[in-house]
Amino acid sequence: MGRNTRKRRSPLATKVVAGAAALAVGGGGLVWANFYASAHESESSHNRTRSAGAQVATIQCPDVGQKLRKVPRGARAGVDKELAQLDKQITEAYARLASTRQAQSGDASYVQNAILGPLKSKRTAALDRIGTNIRRVGGNAPQGLDRFAECRGMGVDQPNDGNGNGDEGNGQGDQNNGGQGQDNGQGQDGGQDGGQDGGQNQGDNGNGAAGPFAEDFVDINDVQPGSRDLENGFAANGDGGSQGSFTAVCGVNENNVFNSDNLIVAPGVDNGAHHTHDYVGNQDNDAFSSDEDLANAETSCQNQGDKSTYYWPVLRLQDGTQEFDAGDLGGGAEGNVGKILKASEAEIKFVGNQQSDVVAMPKFLRIITGDAKAFTNGVANANSSFSCTGFEDRQVTDKYVLCPEGSQVVRTSNFQSCWDGQNIDSANHRDHVAFVQQDGSCPNGFQAIPQLQVRLVYDVPAPTIENGQVQNPYAVDGFPEQLHKPITDHNDFINVMDENLMNEVVDCINSGEDCQ
Repeated sequence: MGRNTRKRRSPLATKVVAGAAALAVGGGGLVWANFYASAHESESSHNRTRSAGAQVATIQCPDVGQKLRKVPRGARAGVDKELAQLDKQITEAYARLASTRQAQSGDASYVQNAILGPLKSKRTAALDRIGTNIRRVGGNAPQGLDRFAECRGMGVDQPNDGNGNGDEGNGQGDQNNGGQGQDNGQGQDGGQDGGQDGGQNQGDNGNGAAGPFAEDFVDINDVQPGSRDLENGFAANGDGGSQGSFTAVCGVNENNVFNSDNLIVAPGVDNGAHHTHDYVGNQDNDAFSSDEDLANAETSCQNQGDKSTYYWPVLRLQDGTQEFDAGDLGGGAEGNVGKILKASEAEIKFVGNQQSDVVAMPKFLRIITGDAKAFTNGVANANSSFSCTGFEDRQVTDKYVLCPEGSQVVRTSNFQSCWDGQNIDSANHRDHVAFVQQDGSCPNGFQAIPQLQVRLVYDVPAPTIENGQVQNPYAVDGFPEQLHKPITDHNDFINVMDENLMNEVVDCINSGEDCQ
């Protein structure tokens, strides 16, 4: 069986990042080093001054996992471990970036020479091992893998366009142009003289973590109805096709099952996600769980035939609370700080297809929706939505929402609902499934399966924003270099329904009934 999913990290492992990050304690929480440290500032997390030049805000690296489209099945375990190693290398490099601001302020070449250069060398070695893993089982390794080794400094607040065309620097961000790394003097630009910004732009924004920032929030009243700009997965049922639904009642993680693993992306790798997940459904899900473990596990779902695992990054209130993972990798040691907020509602529903009946999902089918690295990857795979109860005709993908009194925060993820008919997973964990086309039909070669829709409701104290600073914000957990951007929200699913229940789901949807 898999290990207890609410597990602590080993002290030795924790030191890898915690030591490199040079974290300081302030305001009751764990604080990342300031982005804009002056050579003369104290270690306090407040009232910091900034250097005259802007600093690199984060690190952008090619997402190798998305680029590997064909990996022989026998090589996938080894390749997945190397991909997880690449993620770890980025996280550790970001920790060094965040902890060496004083050195950067005095040396224009520091980031390139001390952080990005060594990172490239480590990535080159990992990419070489990926090729070796593929060739070992008789596969053909992609040519030129080493072209994905180089990373860049990134000094902007918005995601790039998906083609690597974000406002990137050469390892030094915008230090030579007055530091307009972010717009309107907000967040992390560092381009104005210290003391001229009304207290804005502190690296940890006074909240004990690297983001979110004031510009990551929007008042729900300022969101136009129907204005959501990403259409992935949000086609509603039409007049034809399969119009029924099946609701899985699985609770809100009352059993406190948390870990920072990711069984889909990094099987066999401890802390493969670098952020903490909530789990409902299957109660034995961690990086070391086999399909057999999942099939034999207990479930929190009301229907005991559903041992599927439904998991998503936890939502936290950055209020200085020391959670159980405050000193652990995936938690406070990697910048995911504050009180974990449990959803007050977790609505898990399967719906049909506009154009056709649906077919049964295969057991152990894996689906990821959204992109945990969308801030640096671009928005091509982003698929999250934030809203407020009473305002759910207004959805926004790249902002957290500020809800009026009496209204609650809503997170929505609608999954890919077309399957290639053959594979329960793919090398990049995406190609075996697809979203419907504009008319609601599946692409050629794919067939419609029940679409999973997850709606999470949270009673979140509304953050306050004053003078461009956000106090007590909420944010989803994420890879530290993603700066807790809302665009990185994502959701994961492994189907472990028994055959009888899956057939019931399909029958309900195809007959137009609403079941649970």
